[in-house]
Amino acid sequence: MDFFRKYLLPGFVFQSVVIGGGYATGRELVEFFFASGPLGGVLGLLVSGLVFGLVLAAGFEFARVTGAYDYRHFCRELLGRGWVVFEIAFVILLLLILAVIGSAAGELVAATFGMAPVVGTLSLMALIALLTFFGSETIKKVLAGWSFLLYVVYAALFVLAFTHFGDTIVDVYSATAVGDGWFKGGILYSGYNLAVLPAVLFAVRGQKSRREAVGSGLAAGAIAVIPAVLFFVAMMALYPEIGGAPVPAVTLMNALQIPVLAFLFQIVVFGTFVETGTALLHAVNERLDASFADAGREMPQFLRPVVAVAILAVAIIAGTWFGIIELIASGYGVLTLVFIAVLVVPLLTYGVWRASKAEVSS
Repeated sequence: MDFFRKYLLPGFVFQSVVIGGGYATGRELVEFFFASGPLGGVLGLLVSGLVFGLVLAAGFEFARVTGAYDYRHFCRELLGRGWVVFEIAFVILLLLILAVIGSAAGELVAATFGMAPVVGTLSLMALIALLTFFGSETIKKVLAGWSFLLYVVYAALFVLAFTHFGDTIVDVYSATAVGDGWFKGGILYSGYNLAVLPAVLFAVRGQKSRREAVGSGLAAGAIAVIPAVLFFVAMMALYPEIGGAPVPAVTLMNALQIPVLAFLFQIVVFGTFVETGTALLHAVNERLDASFADAGREMPQFLRPVVAVAILAVAIIAGTWFGIIELIASGYGVLTLVFIAVLVVPLLTYGVWRASKAEVSS
């Protein structure tokens, strides 16, 4: 149990944040990796997993040696006065992701249960409020448990795809050469997803050594990318037509014609929306809690769900009324470069240097 908490839990928390705003529907995998072909897509995802692992290892160790476990203190230690740039970019990404999952939760409930979309959105809000109220320990347990279920479902999807379309998948991989752009796609995909690194720092507070921090970071890279690889390979059963599907996961489920799996997958996907929203909004609460502590005060517990629901509501309303999803999504490329510049590069240079210096001093 101690091994799981120190080495695997941070990875499951990270994966929980990444999947809900990203590859749960399959659309993000198509956007970043489909153009590189079946083999190129897998290579690109492996590049992302490697970058995830290296940056998370550096980030977890930097948090350990500086004692900075909320994104306010973490970014101040890493960027100095430049931490404001990260916070602005993080807020933009936060609003985008929350607007996307809020809308998607509503549509998912409408499609699965025939209810009004508002029921799904309100259910998402209620579950996030409940989790944020109970705090870090409950959130860690729920995210880890749901991620395990997600692994089971993705493994089942992979096996069933091969059971039904195994020859087709093998033929696709045999007949298709490695496309261009897989390395760039892997870097860019990891670049903006790593922006959520500060949102998972609460899961590494108990680490006491460099071995634990670096080991859990490297493991997190693998934990986050394995389901994506399984999903991407399964989607190749419908290559290349699935590349034009609005929601590739639904297209694949319809082709498999297994209602029970399709229903379970929808439930799991809804859970990933809850996971992602909870982790991101918990990071905001941790940032506010640190501000209260710096002022010599304690953040009231009731304020946590209030803050979470208020931000989520603003994101969803803004996305519905002002088209903020399209507005910000059009600048995704710029946002990715910003996070690479203000988080990834500093961590792999200054962050590594400072962590190594602290180890020598101790």
